[in-house]
Parts: sequence; structure tokens; C-alpha cells
Amino acid sequence: MDSDSIVEARGLNHWFGSGDVRKQALFDVNLNLKRGSFTVLMGPSGSGKTTVLTLIGCLRAVQDGSVRLLDHELNGASEAELVALRRRLGFIFQAHNLHESLTAAQNVMMGVQVHGGVPDRLAVEAATHALGLVGLADRTTYLPANLSGGQKQRVAVARALVASPALVLADEPTAALDKDSAAEVVDLLKRMGEARGTTTLLVTHDNRILDRADRILTLEDGRIVKVEERE
Repeated sequence: MDSDSIVEARGLNHWFGSGDVRKQALFDVNLNLKRGSFTVLMGPSGSGKTTVLTLIGCLRAVQDGSVRLLDHELNGASEAELVALRRRLGFIFQAHNLHESLTAAQNVMMGVQVHGGVPDRLAVEAATHALGLVGLADRTTYLPANLSGGQKQRVAVARALVASPALVLADEPTAALDKDSAAEVVDLLKRMGEARGTTTLLVTHDNRILDRADRILTLEDGRIVKVEERE
């Protein structure tokens, strides 16, 4: 694995179902994510984008091929190894997945507390600082019900980045947002990632945000059909 790579996938295949209903979802997928890069994986619904994301994110077992994440081979890895690696990642989803009964700060604190052994005082400080970085310093005590859609996703960005993960995986984070909010969230994610040296893989079919990417991978019917490097 290249020393400058965070993720390297080679010959990745994946199937769903079994027997007569077994269907192949990914075909010989190869990709490499360099440290600090911002990569967009795009394609139509059903093309396999989320499957790629969940395999890289240790949320689904690798069946065939190789995925090396942070110098660890995922094919054949134990559940304990996968759990340990997941804790080094940040996740952002289309449905921001905030706990409705927790404040913005408490939601972000969960991104610190998942590592265990962090004193509450330090977790509060880290969460408050992260919310300030995403422009929500005056919303730390707000419940999600009192935040706009864009603000909720900014909380999700803060939660994903609060522990300075090596890799952030974002699955359609702008799908439910208007154009301005979508641009704001992606710009925040890229800016904070650059400041912390974080690698980002963002899955989307939202053409409005493609100009933010360092590289665009296009997936169709389970195959990467185009790789576009951007200045």
C-alpha cells in the first residue's frame, strides 16, 4: 500500500442475496484515496455507491478482493478489528442521524465519547470548539427540532470531525438541502478536512457540488467507468 494512501481497494466484488436471487452489486472496483484528498463518488441510484462506502467504512464485510484501510486489510478482518477501525473514521449521512433528545453539543460529544476514556470536561470543550468552527457557537444548547436542515448537517459535520478522524465517509449529505445550504455544508467539510489533514470520500448524485472535489469517480452498474482529476 502506498504510504500516502488512506484507502486502497483492488478487484473489489460484492454480492447481495444467495442462491437463485444472488445478485452482483460491484464488479472489479479499484480505487485509491490519498491522504488529505477530497474525492466525490457519483452515479445514479442503485449504482453501488453506498455499497462501496459501507465496505470501506467497515460496516459490511468484504467478500472478494482487497480493501486496505489505514494499513489494515479488511478482507478476513475480525469483528473486533473492524470495530477498532470504525472508531478511527467519521461518518455523515443524508439523514443527519442526530439524537432528537440531545442538544447540538451533546450530539457532537458523542463523536469524542465513542473513543472511550475521555473526561466529560474535555468532551464538552471539544464539542463546543467544533460547533464554533462550523458557525454554530450560538446553537450549542439547541435541540435538533429547533435547527434548520442545513444547521443539522453542520452539527453532523462537527460530530464527524471532532475527534480528527483519518477518513470521513459522507453518504448523500446534501440530498435534502437547498443549493446554498448544500454548498455551505460541503465547503465546511472540505475546509475543516484540509485544516486537519482529513481524507474525505463523499457519495452523491448532486451535480451542484462537483466543483469542490479534487477527484470525481463515476460508478455505473457497479463499475467505475470514469476517473476525473481536478485542479
